[in-house]
Amino acid sequence: MADGSVRDTYTLDEVDRGLIHALHLDGRAPFSRIAAVLGVSTQTVARRYRRLRIEAGLRVVGLPDPHRAGQAQWLVRIAATPADAQALARSLARRPDTSWVKLASGGAEIVTVVHAPRGADASRSMLLRDIPRTAGITAVSAHLLLHTYLGGPTAWRGHLGALSDEQQRRLVPPTAPPPEADPSPASPPTSPLAQADRALTEADRALTEADRALTEADRALLDALRQDGRTSHADLAAATGWSPATVARRLTGLREYGTLFFDVEFDDALLGVTTQALLWMAVAPARLDEIATALARHAELAVVAATTGPTNLVAHALCSDPAALHHYLTRHLGSLDAIRTLETAPVLHTLKAAGTPRGPRRPRTGAGTPTE
Repeated sequence: MADGSVRDTYTLDEVDRGLIHALHLDGRAPFSRIAAVLGVSTQTVARRYRRLRIEAGLRVVGLPDPHRAGQAQWLVRIAATPADAQALARSLARRPDTSWVKLASGGAEIVTVVHAPRGADASRSMLLRDIPRTAGITAVSAHLLLHTYLGGPTAWRGHLGALSDEQQRRLVPPTAPPPEADPSPASPPTSPLAQADRALTEADRALTEADRALTEADRALLDALRQDGRTSHADLAAATGWSPATVARRLTGLREYGTLFFDVEFDDALLGVTTQALLWMAVAPARLDEIATALARHAELAVVAATTGPTNLVAHALCSDPAALHHYLTRHLGSLDAIRTLETAPVLHTLKAAGTPRGPRRPRTGAGTPTE
């Protein structure tokens, strides 16, 4: 969710909101399919998409599921002097292993997600050695993300709600078929034909499992999708060295099994959001899952995740103004007695969201038509 100041010059209408909702359902849906669902022309959808890219920072980004990618996610808080915080945040935003780089707490704190190979040794080495050391840093803390209740593939409700249930059903991409039950009896088959059939079934199942996992060969594909999730098959083929048909098959397999998902970046000021805050909560462990699940249903929150550390639950609040944030903190969170402590850190600016940082907002020829 990008920061911006275009809310006074651009007003979203039903088509814009429907397009944003549609892209959350299928970030690579052809404009022709979105247009049919919205009841407008393909040219209208393409024109709105280009305008939103330029004026509202709209972008679809393809992201790997951290668990299936073998990654650990660390939420890192860096306290720094205001004079050094901006430069340090920009440096962190340029790193390929970071996302969601934010300036918070009056510009004296940087918060970012750092992606590291799973495993204590790799993560500890990265955190201790690679974070820039400057005299302006006064404190660093790292919190391992244990479980995400809201965020990632699950979009903030403020981006949704424009489409009916029937419209949503027409846009949701195909999902993976349920795994087949093992047809073999309790005792192993004895006939050569039955044994051959069983061996083939097991080989097919192993291949399917392997296809779900990300490999080193997928790196170029993911790098391109982090920049623009709607990159065409032809451009992805050029980036990977694969054929367009191979790209299409690989994308289908990764998406069906949830290994790859698509997020939508957008200037939420156009939706009336002027106040953002990170909420660091300490919750009684026995009630952590209950509270986190309840918070994930709150319309004001875009992210809810369990973490390690003295606070064990973090959330990202998006509100219309400071009064609305105060109302949420006192009337909603304040009523949950299992929340023992609460720290509120206002977000001033987001330097990097989920995807690769990009330059000035300019349309790219052919962007947004991956399957047209």
